[in-house]
Amino acid sequence: MLGDDKFEIRPMGRGFVKIGGAETDPADIKLAQECWQAGRDAIYSGKYDLVVLDEINYTISYKMLDAAKVVEALKNRPERVHVICTGRNAHPQLVELADLVTEMREVKHPYTKVYWLSGGSTTRSPYRRPFRRPRFFL
Repeated sequence: MLGDDKFEIRPMGRGFVKIGGAETDPADIKLAQECWQAGRDAIYSGKYDLVVLDEINYTISYKMLDAAKVVEALKNRPERVHVICTGRNAHPQLVELADLVTEMREVKHPYTKVYWLSGGSTTRSPYRRPFRRPRFFL
């Protein structure tokens, strides 16, 4: 088992942001830039062999981060550090730079089945909250 000194998860940002016709909240842009700085610091810290930049592709595609800055940092990263960038709509410069690019498609997802906590009924009611059973993932 990995100890706390070997594995670290840093939840950052506020979660979902407005997209489409809505203007992006400047606070979300500031948080995105702070998250990127923390990720960049982790890449260059010498402490990690692997850094996962979860959902960074969305952040770039929503123009909350400059793709060129991210690409430049990834090009110049220490050789021993592997970086995984997740999220849809990867910027073409990131795709070009990457050694491996994968597009996933849903075959089956646990959130498509909702189990209700009271009485086992599947009738949706404002008085019942949904419970999603844990699943096995491949």
